Amino acid sequence: MLNKLLQNKTRIFVVMVLMILLVSVRAFEKQLFYDPFLVYFEGDYMKSALPEFDNLKLFFGLSFRFFLNTILSLGILYFLFRDKEMISFASILYLSLFIILIASFFCMLLFFENQENLLLFYVRRFLIQPLFLILFIPAFYYQKLNK
Repeated sequence: MLNKLLQNKTRIFVVMVLMILLVSVRAFEKQLFYDPFLVYFEGDYMKSALPEFDNLKLFFGLSFRFFLNTILSLGILYFLFRDKEMISFASILYLSLFIILIASFFCMLLFFENQENLLLFYVRRFLIQPLFLILFIPAFYYQKLNK
């Protein structure tokens, strides 16, 4: 096993760097992205009114963060599995999920106002955190085992 680790040290190093970059996106979220919901969801959001926000800036802020996380996640998946077909499939999944999630998020914001705060919290969480990476790694590993 040690031999295998030594053979793949470049891949391990690159995956670690990409993971550090994912953590950095989270660490510097307040400086990098426009998101008035960062502070809102830290407080008692179930009883509070939604914060004031600019639709366009919020859309671009969430989109930029999602695609930044996506690129880093796809890099991690590539260096873990070295399968371009799998990365193409993951890219299509990420794009499809983004369209569904961003549309759902703005529909909830614009049409449901303060009624669905918990659902809004979770949809936003999937947009701003690399949660799909946590789902894709075991799924793709299992797929690779069964080939």
